Amino acid sequence: MSEYHRSIMSEEVVNLLACRSGGTYVDCTLGGGGHALAILEASSPDGRLIGFDRDIDAIKRSEEVLKKYKPRVTIIHSNFKELGAALSARGVRSIDGLLVDLGVSSSQLDKAERGFSFMRRGPLDMRMDQSAGEKASELLTRLSVDEVAFILKTYGEERWARLIAVAIKERDEIKTTSELAELVEKVVPRKFHPKKIHVATRTFQALRIAVNEELVGLEEFLATSADSLKKGGRMAVISFHSLEDRVVKHSFKALSKACICPPDLPYCRCNKEQTLRIITKKAVVPSDDEIKLNPRSRSARLRVAERL
Repeated sequence: MSEYHRSIMSEEVVNLLACRSGGTYVDCTLGGGGHALAILEASSPDGRLIGFDRDIDAIKRSEEVLKKYKPRVTIIHSNFKELGAALSARGVRSIDGLLVDLGVSSSQLDKAERGFSFMRRGPLDMRMDQSAGEKASELLTRLSVDEVAFILKTYGEERWARLIAVAIKERDEIKTTSELAELVEKVVPRKFHPKKIHVATRTFQALRIAVNEELVGLEEFLATSADSLKKGGRMAVISFHSLEDRVVKHSFKALSKACICPPDLPYCRCNKEQTLRIITKKAVVPSDDEIKLNPRSRSARLRVAERL
């Protein structure tokens, strides 16, 4: 597999999903097609893969990467949150495995015109689906100081959220990634610049999450997508920051519990049933060797649960 299509923890994903011949698997975030390719190889000769992505460029890349397995592949240009309806429309009643990779792909980060990275000057876009929604620049223009500060604080855990928000709104418009990165560098006192990451990292992360509504409905999706799994089917989720990982961890924990009635009740009134069994008691992280080959993988966390 080329460097361009290297996907994080592919071996761990395939092993923990227990991919097998004849199984039906869903890759909710195709990206460069690396995970999908690994799943198809592990489920040969007749495993089936259904892939989702809302980025049309990712769809085109994946079609090229997976063309060898075309008869076993269905690719859908859609947000993975439409999983249930999309599977039903195609007559798929249940699946053997499900993967969600919540990260931004390398190709998105590396293309200046996508506007995801402060390392490359480009339009402040950040949309994963460039055919719909507001650009980051438009969002910043429309929102108030309080709303911008809320996004930076909530989604970026940015200590200087309000200071940055005020500076952003004092500008008529911020059109490029460089303009935003330079503004953050100037606003945040030099002695408080992080040593290991760029000072604008949290701001860019927060805006990307807001633009793409990445956390909106994630908990609900994880709960409802479990219903698409066969008994013994597995769900794997890769997250890249604490907010996402917290949602995944708590969602799996909630779905792995049965009765949640107060302990002083004489009998169960909630009638809640245990849906999942947690496979990874602690999040799986990339090996040192993988981090050396792909530094962007260092913050990845993989959690897996099994349908009961």
